[in-house]
Amino acid sequence: MNDVRELLGRVAEEAGRPVISTQAVYAGAARVRLRRRLTVSAAALAVVAAGAVAVPGLASGENKQNASVAAPAELTGSGGRAQRLAELLPEGVGKVEQVSLAVIIKGATPEQARDHLDGPLDGQYSVRRDGGVGYLVIGFLDGRQAGRKFGGQDPAADVCRPVNGEPSPDDCVREELPGGRVLTTWKDPMNYSGTPKWGTEFVGRLTLKDGGVLAVRDSTGFTSDRAQGPLLKNPPLTRAQLRSLLLSQELLPKKG
Repeated sequence: MNDVRELLGRVAEEAGRPVISTQAVYAGAARVRLRRRLTVSAAALAVVAAGAVAVPGLASGENKQNASVAAPAELTGSGGRAQRLAELLPEGVGKVEQVSLAVIIKGATPEQARDHLDGPLDGQYSVRRDGGVGYLVIGFLDGRQAGRKFGGQDPAADVCRPVNGEPSPDDCVREELPGGRVLTTWKDPMNYSGTPKWGTEFVGRLTLKDGGVLAVRDSTGFTSDRAQGPLLKNPPLTRAQLRSLLLSQELLPKKG
């Protein structure tokens, strides 16, 4: 089954709303990938959907030219969240900018592409180096949100273990950490149909004791006529660097 097409069907009811939100596709994305044992978490999957979901006001061609020309892909350039994220990353990762993939891929306006960002560094970021463009996507769901978006399924479930003949994700590693946390990382070749065509990526998910979920997507980029540049040869972060980022307290909301 084509997971992107099924996801579109599940979020069709959102098409008439005035904005496109990654929150709107969390639930459908989680259910699709959970069944296929390739669940990243709603936050990490939302960006795949952003390349396919119809943006209100653009589906019929309305203002498409103006939106694609006038809407900047970079939301805050290299400042703000992007600067704080760059300070957490190793030297040589590349130039980091906060972007909107709905703007880049679908030509949405910033108003149409508005996101609900719960974590202090939640967002979509381009990473430019060696002439290529990859992406880091960070998303946090608190326990209440995760419980609702995952449809009652346990986000800490072991997706690295094959179940009922279904394959586990490639190079999947699950770690049980102190404090009731579970960290899972794997490699996804992104061999899915649809537009745009995404390159290989690493995916990481940290589940907290209280049920909260932090997800990071570490992508080599995508190819399409709206691509910002060629794919990176490798994801922006190595697997070890992705792990370190997921364990950074700076990505979690402050308690209290």
